[in-house]
Amino acid sequence: MALPMKTMKAAMKVAMKVKAMKKVMKKAMKKAMKKVMKKVMKKKAMKKSTIAKGKRAKSSVFRGTKAKTSGGLTKDKLTKNKAGKVVSKASSAAAKKRYVKNLGGWTKAVSAARKALAIKGFCAIGGKSAQGKALHAKAKSLYRA
Repeated sequence: MALPMKTMKAAMKVAMKVKAMKKVMKKAMKKAMKKVMKKVMKKKAMKKSTIAKGKRAKSSVFRGTKAKTSGGLTKDKLTKNKAGKVVSKASSAAAKKRYVKNLGGWTKAVSAARKALAIKGFCAIGGKSAQGKALHAKAKSLYRA
């Protein structure tokens, strides 16, 4: 069943046109898909966090650059200590309370004993020196009273 030459040529022409059309369509589709993918894949800028994390978290909340720490502390719950470090008001108050209860009395007794014995500068309390032993004895007597 051989086809006549004219029919074969016509069929070949059509095939070539179809092939060329497919190539053009493929190119156009790729271009269109690139546009669509660019729109879809475009990353949105991340929302800036208001929660401070890390070593300087409390200071950034205290300064006002962030809203709160990861532990939930806000500016009204923070304060600066004697050294200038930003700390929690509650922990600072608890530490002060502990100091007064446990160590405050002894510190006052030692400073009063230093004043009574007219000791200026460094002096080790107790130890081998006579001055240190006298200071310790005086502080102990004041602390008990």
